[in-house]
Amino acid sequence: MPLIEQSRALSPSSRVNHPMTARIERPLSPHLQTYRWTLTMILSIVHRATGVALYFGTILLAWWLIAVASGPTAYAHVQAFTGSFIGRLMVFAYTWALMHHLLSGIRHFFWDLGYGFKANEREALTWGALIGGISLTVLVWIVAYAIGGGR
Repeated sequence: MPLIEQSRALSPSSRVNHPMTARIERPLSPHLQTYRWTLTMILSIVHRATGVALYFGTILLAWWLIAVASGPTAYAHVQAFTGSFIGRLMVFAYTWALMHHLLSGIRHFFWDLGYGFKANEREALTWGALIGGISLTVLVWIVAYAIGGGR
């Protein structure tokens, strides 16, 4: 009788001690508290979070585009919201999410190509995405204010 058929023929009580069905004690997967957090780990999570944030921020962008097409009254409502403190904060956060997600996407693209896996390269790409995202966001807002978009 083949081994599989033998194990099926065993009663539940006799299976417990059978070598084919014996429970193997394996270690549990380590939880997040076990790992020492690194910048690469944190920015990997932030990359996912900015991807989700971009979905919600795109609703704001769509609202603005629809208002532009709808006429001056609808546009004035959107401008009133985006001109408020909360509105500007949301647009600023959307800009940062876009810039950070772009640069982290480029970092992941390098990894997909097989580059940047050495510890120093990985750290440089990670710091570059973090500092670059913040810098590009500030630069975009400076340029927007300089050409009159911040009135």
